[in-house]
Amino acid sequence: MNIPEAFNQVDQWKSVMFLYDSALKEINTKIEILNNEFVHIYNYNPIEHIKSRLKTPDSIVKKLKRYGYEVTIDNMVEKLSDIAGIRIICSFTSDIYQIAEMITKQSDVTVLYVKDYIKNPKPNGYKSYHMVVTIPIYLTDGPVETKVEVQIRTVAMDFWASLEHKIYYKFEGNAPAYLQQELKACADVVNMLDGKMFSLNQAILELSEAQQREAEGEDRKAEEEST
Repeated sequence: MNIPEAFNQVDQWKSVMFLYDSALKEINTKIEILNNEFVHIYNYNPIEHIKSRLKTPDSIVKKLKRYGYEVTIDNMVEKLSDIAGIRIICSFTSDIYQIAEMITKQSDVTVLYVKDYIKNPKPNGYKSYHMVVTIPIYLTDGPVETKVEVQIRTVAMDFWASLEHKIYYKFEGNAPAYLQQELKACADVVNMLDGKMFSLNQAILELSEAQQREAEGEDRKAEEEST
């Protein structure tokens, strides 16, 4: 990202955060349009809901210090990839990869890198699909490529991650061992639940298709008998 020139650090900060906020709005609109198109074509809604957020100044400073970087706007833009973050919650694991592919195919979205914590969960059980992308924000001086972190996960994964996040900050990353074990056990249950729900949905779809074929067959038979 080319940081816009500004008169002082405060103006520069506001300009940079304006870019991140604009990038969130841009990609949020894209995702909503893609979801609506999917509903229109396939009569199926792959996205349950979308959450977006900008990191707070305090959170940005803490993360830079934790990584050992000097707290500057240049380092913030260059070293951090999750200042602007959007989270897409879907019903089934299969939806995750479909949504990721839909985003990747957008001509003005550039995927910088992917972290697939579904195929390769974190040791604590965390599962989610992360993409860091850039999207151009068109200003009067021209486009500015701006980073956004996209997280895609199921409802069950999001429930687990929210609880884990609360515990992590409650104990500042040093939760008692028994709590960590319980969280990992819950992650296994979430994985089983996602699998069961996917299988149930597939069974429902197959039954619906069989009923539709049967109804069509009966209609054809009725037409033949009437002629």
